[in-house]
Amino acid sequence: MELAVINHKGEDTGRKVTLSDEIFAIEPNDNAIYLDVKQYLANQRQGTHKSKERNEVAGSTKKIKKQKGTGGARAGSIKAPHFRGGGRVFGPRPRDYSFKLNKKVKQLARKSALSYKVIENSLVIMEDVTFDAPKTKNYIALLNGLSLTDKKTLLVLPVEDKNVFLSSRNLPKAKVVTVNDVNTYQVLNADQLVLCEGSLSKLETILSK
Repeated sequence: MELAVINHKGEDTGRKVTLSDEIFAIEPNDNAIYLDVKQYLANQRQGTHKSKERNEVAGSTKKIKKQKGTGGARAGSIKAPHFRGGGRVFGPRPRDYSFKLNKKVKQLARKSALSYKVIENSLVIMEDVTFDAPKTKNYIALLNGLSLTDKKTLLVLPVEDKNVFLSSRNLPKAKVVTVNDVNTYQVLNADQLVLCEGSLSKLETILSK
C-alpha cells in the first residue's frame, strides 16, 4: 500500500512511499502483542519491594505471657504476624520480573502493532525533521501543523536527534524515539504514530530480519 508524505505543516508534498505488506498489512496477532507488552512492562519493574517477616522485625524473643490460665489464646513471640508491629506473612521479596521472549514473537508483535495503526488510520509519514536548538515551542508548532496537539503521539526518527528529543520531553503526550528503539507498547499506547520518511526503510530492514 502507498501513503502520502507530508511536510511539517501537514501539507502533502506530492511524494508517496510504499509500505511493505509483510510489516504493515499482516493479520494482527493479539497473543504476540500481549506477550511483548507484558515483557516490556515487566522489565520496567525494579523488583526491590521487601517487607519484614517475623524473623526480621525488632522485638523481644521472650514469651509474652504464660501458656495457660489467662483465658486467652496462647502466645509466644511478640513478633508474630497477628500482633501490631509483628512480621508480615508471605510479604513481597526482591525478585526479577523479566522473562525471555523469542525474537520471532517480538518481531510479530511489532508488525501486528504497526498493522493495527494502518487499520485505524493512525499512521502518517512525515519528512525528516530537525531543530537548530532544543525549544519546546518548536515541537508544539510541529504538532499544531499536524493537528495532533491533543493526541498522544509517537515520533520515530531515523537517527538520534538531541534537539528534537529535548524539545518534546516537557510535553506529557509527546514521545520521541529512534527507529532502533521502537517497541510494541509505545506504538499501541500512542493515538498517532508519526514515522519520519528516513526511518521507514530502516524499520522495514529491522523487522524483516
